[in-house]
Amino acid sequence: MTVESWDPKALETSLSDKIIGQFLVASGMLGEPEFGLEEGEVAALAPLARCGSADWAAASEGLGDAEVIALIRLFTLAEEAFALWDAGAKSPVIPLAAQLKKRGVYPDDLTAWIKAHTGNRFLPYGSLLDRL
Repeated sequence: MTVESWDPKALETSLSDKIIGQFLVASGMLGEPEFGLEEGEVAALAPLARCGSADWAAASEGLGDAEVIALIRLFTLAEEAFALWDAGAKSPVIPLAAQLKKRGVYPDDLTAWIKAHTGNRFLPYGSLLDRL
């Protein structure tokens, strides 16, 4: 197993497979401090955690159901843990949850879990104005 180093000069600005992979690794470390992310990674990933709904919808199409659920859990908790990741109605949880609903696999208990772990009033449905 190799350990990669983080290079702040090599910042990515879109949801590449590499970035999604970083988020998925962090989603597997929800019980760890900072979800296993270094301080610089938290700051560098913040803008990507707030990418637009269309970007997250497209990125989630190629992911498995369990991966989408893992990302929903990560972003729900990360928004509370990292001020830089606060996204409000632009949270990736919203398009990720919509992807699960579109697939017909949205877990019955997921909304209750999200509500129990967030102060973001827009999760998991989004802004009413955005849905009109």
